[in-house]
Amino acid sequence: MEQLVFYFTILLLLLVGLLYQLVLVVPMRQMCVIERLGKFRAIYEPGLHFLIPFVDRIAYRHETREQCLNIPHQSCISRDNIQIDVDGLLYIKVMDAYKASYGIEDYLVAAVNLAQTTMRSEIGKLTLGGTFSERDSLNETIVREIDHASAPWGIKVLRYEVMNITPSPNVIDTLEKQMEAERQKRAEITLANAERDSTIALSEGERQEAINLSEGERQKRINEALGRAREISILATATADGTQAVASAMQQPGGRSAMNLRLVETYIERITELYAAADVSIVPNELAKIQGVFAGIEQASEAMAESSLAGPSMAGQSSSSQRRGN
Repeated sequence: MEQLVFYFTILLLLLVGLLYQLVLVVPMRQMCVIERLGKFRAIYEPGLHFLIPFVDRIAYRHETREQCLNIPHQSCISRDNIQIDVDGLLYIKVMDAYKASYGIEDYLVAAVNLAQTTMRSEIGKLTLGGTFSERDSLNETIVREIDHASAPWGIKVLRYEVMNITPSPNVIDTLEKQMEAERQKRAEITLANAERDSTIALSEGERQEAINLSEGERQKRINEALGRAREISILATATADGTQAVASAMQQPGGRSAMNLRLVETYIERITELYAAADVSIVPNELAKIQGVFAGIEQASEAMAESSLAGPSMAGQSSSSQRRGN
């Protein structure tokens, strides 16, 4: 009985082993490369498959999902001879399981090494500033070069991302000093521009002030000239009117005598003012002229008296003639 149980157990183990060798379940995320007697036979995609035990075997299993490979940091020399450390991420996907199995020994290691060498080569074409400003173009160039070189491996390079670009400590110190100098330079330029603008504004203000003062002075002179012209015009008009009035008065009876009397009065007033203002006494050379002046004054006074007497009589005659008319 014990021997029967033993044989039954051995038979069951053999059946399980045979079933394991006979049935293959490929997961959704994988592809399996099958070899028969050491030679490539087929590529099994996800699903249930049957194998010939001890004849067929699973040679390779490949991940069909997108894979992210970490590219270790490495030292690179830029075009301006600056040492920098660069690392990144590489995204690949297996497109052909046959080439990925037989085209290269290990496509993961090969992809990482190729990414490092390509990155080192591309960094050497750029300056330190270019590595920061042209990161997108650097990524595209690395993807294109790796994808072209890895075509026989049956993989597809989807994208590459540069993670860190780290210059050496000496370069960082130099860059900080350069940035500080650049900031100082911009500050000095800003102050110089502000001072220049202030000077220009002050000069413009002084210029405008001078223009306003000159305009005001010009307008003042114009107004004064117009006032003087108006004054002269008024005086000339008044003088003309006065002269005309004097001429009309002289045509009247007694007008000439009154005119002479007015001239004598004016003469006496001017002589009096002259005597009062002068420090030296002034005596006319010809006293006869003074006598003649007083004689003329006496005659003018008599003429005015006669005209005043003749005035009422003429007024009475005119009133009597009016009564007669009535």
